[in-house]
Amino acid sequence: MSDAPLARAAPREGWPPRRAVTAWLFFDWSAQPFFTLVATFIFAPYFASALASDPASGQALWGYATGFGGLCIALLSPLLGGVADRTGPRKPWIAGFGALLVIGSSLLWFAAPGAAGAVPLALFAYVLAMIGAEFATMFNNAMMTRLVPPGRLGRLSGTGWAIGYLGGLIALALMLGLIAADPESGRTLAGTAPILGLDPAAREGDRFAGPLTALWFLVFVAPLFLFTPDAPRTGVTLAQAARGGLGRLKATLADLPNLPGLGRFLLANMVYQDALVALFAFGGIYGAGVFGWRTIELGVFGILLTVTGTLGAWLGGRLDDRIGGKPVILGAIAALLLACIGILSLDADRILFVVAATPATPGDGLFASTPERVYLGFGLLIGFVAGPLQASSRSLLARLAPPERIGEFFGLFSLSGKVTSFLGPTLVALATTLFASQRAGLAVLIAFFLTGAALLAGVRAPPDGQVPPS
Repeated sequence: MSDAPLARAAPREGWPPRRAVTAWLFFDWSAQPFFTLVATFIFAPYFASALASDPASGQALWGYATGFGGLCIALLSPLLGGVADRTGPRKPWIAGFGALLVIGSSLLWFAAPGAAGAVPLALFAYVLAMIGAEFATMFNNAMMTRLVPPGRLGRLSGTGWAIGYLGGLIALALMLGLIAADPESGRTLAGTAPILGLDPAAREGDRFAGPLTALWFLVFVAPLFLFTPDAPRTGVTLAQAARGGLGRLKATLADLPNLPGLGRFLLANMVYQDALVALFAFGGIYGAGVFGWRTIELGVFGILLTVTGTLGAWLGGRLDDRIGGKPVILGAIAALLLACIGILSLDADRILFVVAATPATPGDGLFASTPERVYLGFGLLIGFVAGPLQASSRSLLARLAPPERIGEFFGLFSLSGKVTSFLGPTLVALATTLFASQRAGLAVLIAFFLTGAALLAGVRAPPDGQVPPS
């Protein structure tokens, strides 16, 4: 396959024009700042370090909120996915859940340190925005099969992930360089005062991650609605679709035993995606709690991780073309296991569990201690393999699913990534609470990755990227 950009490389005869593909790719760009700024690198650590009573309880509360949001998604996904399949268009669903993303993100501004009700407000707004972002992404993914032939879905998926990471990177750089400042120095990473008169002492820069996420989504999701064609209306009303949605899902699930590789893959995807969601949700919080990282350190960490994520997603799509999705996924899981074990071996004054190291002291500079630099290295590894893991999962589904039902099974794939998304963060939160240790929470994820790899190892993928016969 050529290395030309996907929008130029995809055959256009009988398919939407190039601008439709490009506009669809920009959805990932528009939604990624929620995951980068709010869920991982800016607001989540701010919540744990400045709103909660202590970092461990902050991580636990954030974990319970993430788990509750995932449970809501799991309960609603089967019905809403079936309804959308029967009615046809996906854009109305993207618009509706995108509105929840915008409202929830905007409300985060009001979660100020010391303000009455700041903690419950922050958790409510985060869950609302999370539900909006995840469902909007799910319905956006369901549009994939109408844009390119099945043989190009892997490249489309990888390019989307890379563009999303790049959007998150630029948003994060904007936050660190112009908006979020160190509360002690009052300066941003660029050494300037925050724009818009934001007060570092009141952590207004950290809180502005919410409104910036909302504005970013509104601006950059617009091309999708303008240029990407939607599925036509089927004539089935919303009420009719709601009555038949669960029945259709049951029929699809009942047919999975006839496609054992596909069913096993969907189960594996549930498990390792759950672990990946939890790993990203707590990565910044872990750095803040163990090493005392603040906005600048966490932001630089996020920028570096996002750079490796962009490169990894782009290269992973091309590696997928050469060796197939399954080896790429298994390699990524192996790297994530290594990173989790390595992070567990770290403390502020220790590496590899027993090797003593000098902790950083105020004024030493960014990532001054050896444990911090090792943690940074493991974080970059996580970023590098996360994109290929997710992009190759979608391309592997395209190889496993019957061609005439590819749209239906892509919808089920989207649901499988969400149906247990509450479990990983909730178990991390429980382990953190029981042992009063952030490291104990992270240890839970090792079991998830091992289980996902074991399930995936038994999946027989068609050779050379072929799809199974109908």
